[in-house]
Amino acid sequence: MTKHEIISCDRCGTGIECKANSYTKCQCSVVQLNLNEVQYISENYEGCMCAKCLLELQAEYQQTLVS
Repeated sequence: MTKHEIISCDRCGTGIECKANSYTKCQCSVVQLNLNEVQYISENYEGCMCAKCLLELQAEYQQTLVS
């Protein structure tokens, strides 16, 4: 049984265990985003996301810098 709420990733819909009250233990905390990356992501999404989606969006943002 999980101690935390299961929510859907705002991007892909995958179920993730939200640990907002223990952020350092949340799976999304493994993705280190700079301020520009956070702004880029927040322009299109409002809710929590899984680490996989955060990494993909981070790479997408980095690609816009190269283009």
